[in-house]
Amino acid sequence: MKVVGFAGYSGSGKTTLVEQLIPALKLLGQRVSVVKHAHHSFDIDHPGKDTHRHREAGAFEVLVASHKRMALIREFEREAPPNVHHLLAEVSDVADWVLVEGFKGADLLKIEVWRAGAGKPARYPNDDFIVAIATDTPDQLPEPTLRPILDLNSAGGVADYLMQSAERFEYHPEMHG
Repeated sequence: MKVVGFAGYSGSGKTTLVEQLIPALKLLGQRVSVVKHAHHSFDIDHPGKDTHRHREAGAFEVLVASHKRMALIREFEREAPPNVHHLLAEVSDVADWVLVEGFKGADLLKIEVWRAGAGKPARYPNDDFIVAIATDTPDQLPEPTLRPILDLNSAGGVADYLMQSAERFEYHPEMHG
């Protein structure tokens, strides 16, 4: 499987790009998974539902499945920042691509999503894992770069870049312990 991260500050357009990239890659015959970093406490479960009741009773994991989908909810016994490589090990290896949103400090090849209008600094001058920049204002990049500049508003163009560079994004879990 191939793995690419999308890094950028909140409001830069990461989620929108990833959302548009999924169908663009699917049109190219690719199976896509997503790993998303949540900065807040989140819950996909609801009070009163059987799965929530099982968690409240102390289950470490609750797996719920139907004929259309499956969800695994795991409770951590103590708080610890999630490790992207541990999460990638949980993802089915039948995916052609795993799009990783967030984890901006991870040692994964990443595309930086940067907008001048967001007023945030660019990460690419100080992050060797950023291999391309997706932006809607290429003329306003804060520093010159030899990295590819991708049109943030063209998910198809980003998908084409990924497919042309696919070998570069091949994930080797043994290299990440």
